[in-house]
Amino acid sequence: MRERIPRVIKLLYPKRIWDVATWEKSLYLSFDDGPIPEITPWVLDQLKKYNARASFFCIGDNVRKHPDIFRMVVEQGHTVGNHTHNHLNGWRTSVATYLENVRQAQEVIEKELPQRTGLKNAIFRPPYGKIRNVQAKKLQQEGYSVVMWSIVSMDYDQRLSSEKVLQNVLKNAVPGSIIVFHDSIKAEKNLKAVLPQVLEHFQKQGYSFKALK
Repeated sequence: MRERIPRVIKLLYPKRIWDVATWEKSLYLSFDDGPIPEITPWVLDQLKKYNARASFFCIGDNVRKHPDIFRMVVEQGHTVGNHTHNHLNGWRTSVATYLENVRQAQEVIEKELPQRTGLKNAIFRPPYGKIRNVQAKKLQQEGYSVVMWSIVSMDYDQRLSSEKVLQNVLKNAVPGSIIVFHDSIKAEKNLKAVLPQVLEHFQKQGYSFKALK
């Protein structure tokens, strides 16, 4: 997985969201694979310290198992998105199975939201970033915005030092960047070392942290 998405990739898939067009000093932090009680509440605490908003791309089965944690995310003003029900790799999954898994996750997400929103503002991120064109097209036809990223922190890669993960974010982030972290056990070590430093660094630089809409 590339740490920073090359411009040519964005040009090849222009209907997917890679960043936010803005001149403001704003960054869009996002967290994949939660919610889980071991990590997500800690992430929420860090964001609260810096008055930061973020986007959480949730695995449907984790929402089912931890609805109280999911509701904490929503109640604290963050955006929630769909990350399939079982973290499926689109390249290895039939179109019908993939779409049904996304729908299953959306049903769980909608059930736990304070009010039903339907697909008016539904956002979706494919696990691993692996999705076939036909899968993406059909989801877009159903009303989803397919959100990719500008920078993936690589926090989940346990072979990388936290300093490497940190510098990847600090050196590549620009106004409007969508940055991927993971509220997962696998990413815990690097996430806990890096996220507070990212929040502090960019706040001192005059940045705000916004949620996708």
